[in-house]
Amino acid sequence: MSIIEELDWRGLLADCTDREALEQRLISHPMTLYCGFDPTADSLHVGNLVPLLALRRFQLAGHKPIAVAGGATGSIGDPSGKSAERQLLSREALQHNIDCIKVQLAALLDFETTTNPANVVDNASWTAHVGFLDFLRDIGKHFTVNMMVAKESVRARMEDREIGISYTEFSYMLLQAFDFFHLNQALGCELQIGGSDQWGNITAGTDLIRKKLGRHAFGLTLPLITNADGSKFGKTVAGAIWLDPRRTSIYRFYQFWVRIDDRDVIRYLKYFTLMTREEIHALEHEHVLRPEARVAHKTLAKAVTDLVHGPAATEEALRASEILFGGNLEGISETTFNEIASEVPSTRLSPTRIDPPGLPIVELLAETALCASKGQARKDVEAGGIYLNNQRIHDTQKRVSACDFLFNRHLLLRKGKRNYHLCSLEK
Repeated sequence: MSIIEELDWRGLLADCTDREALEQRLISHPMTLYCGFDPTADSLHVGNLVPLLALRRFQLAGHKPIAVAGGATGSIGDPSGKSAERQLLSREALQHNIDCIKVQLAALLDFETTTNPANVVDNASWTAHVGFLDFLRDIGKHFTVNMMVAKESVRARMEDREIGISYTEFSYMLLQAFDFFHLNQALGCELQIGGSDQWGNITAGTDLIRKKLGRHAFGLTLPLITNADGSKFGKTVAGAIWLDPRRTSIYRFYQFWVRIDDRDVIRYLKYFTLMTREEIHALEHEHVLRPEARVAHKTLAKAVTDLVHGPAATEEALRASEILFGGNLEGISETTFNEIASEVPSTRLSPTRIDPPGLPIVELLAETALCASKGQARKDVEAGGIYLNNQRIHDTQKRVSACDFLFNRHLLLRKGKRNYHLCSLEK
């Protein structure tokens, strides 16, 4: 398959300018392309993986990707897909976000290859010294207000009389077009990709290149992802799923993919992994035959976590997941154990309560509400339904002492297969 055919098969081709000509150009010799990422936060989120992995797919096909961290465009704010004006960031906050995002971009693109290495650039580097009058004369004169108002991203906001659109955000399209123009002139970039909400901004760039340079450039958009139930992809009750483990722990990141709706899992294998058509078809067949085994879900979770955080981190997330399915805690690291600490109900205990002779287990089970009473706790222990650090206990006279606590701090209680409670000693 050509790269365009692959994107089409994966459901990742929303629209493109002159598809036939683009396919022929991509076949003839390697092409330089770019995608922009606005630094509105200090981390990318899972939705950004679609265009970021698209850059990676083009790179694997022999083309040269450029990731643009929008130090200039980010200071303005893209109105595309937004129902309200963005909050402007300070220059310090913007630079911090750019520095963080560059690290994440570098993790998913190959900068070491000698044939078609990726490049990360900041558009502030070529806009910071362009004067306002020069910009209006050299760039602004090529755009009519009529054309700009016709773009969906602008028109939708203008039709909202209450919110409207500021001149600042109205001008965003010109800045993005200038990016494409500059990259075409300086680095020979011929293709810009982005989400489908970027179509107006992208075609503004192809028009500018044609008018000022007399060259033919291309634009390609990727679909905005929604879940099968129509909800926004990448959002949970706890908020957005971020690529930075300080914002979304690797355990939570892995679990997000494991818990994907059955109706979405094959589609997301196509969107978010580099797996081949044959591999995905085999998983689809397995998913139809044995959906309860969740093989496709686990493969998706491992593949995406491997890409974003690396195989070693994925193994830690898998180990943390196993704990909540009764896995052995022997040799587990404190970091891995802490991944699940916030996933289960918890109780704080004063260290004095486990002083000799220790705290009766039946009292602790009743206190944590794992058991309705001390009497019920005794019955549950006798029946073999109580576990301490995932080890079954049988002694109703058992007293919890300091030696039972993992890392001198945590004790994991379980009743049956899925009812957990974490007891932590106060510092």
